Amino acid sequence: MTTPIASFNIGQIIHHRNFNYRGVIVDVDPSFQGSDEWYEENANTHPPKDAPWYHVLVDDESVVTYVAERNLEVDDENAPIEHPMVKDMFSGYSAGKYNLNVTIN
Repeated sequence: MTTPIASFNIGQIIHHRNFNYRGVIVDVDPSFQGSDEWYEENANTHPPKDAPWYHVLVDDESVVTYVAERNLEVDDENAPIEHPMVKDMFSGYSAGKYNLNVTIN
């Protein structure tokens, strides 16, 4: 079985197609990593579990969402995100993308 390739990257600003919010990606799972119960309660459109899912800091909110790739698109606004965790996770913002604070092995 091949691992799905993510279309979006950590630090990239996205737009949620269904719920019309902007956010920044802070983590990527190659496939759904939640419980079946969470999926049934929250994934109303039943996106594929075997495609990438993203952890997203939501702009102007204090929440982190878990979103299927098919519900995301590139954000055209090209403006930073306002979220209390941005400064903890990223070292800066330039050219429409955030730079991670830490090195990932």
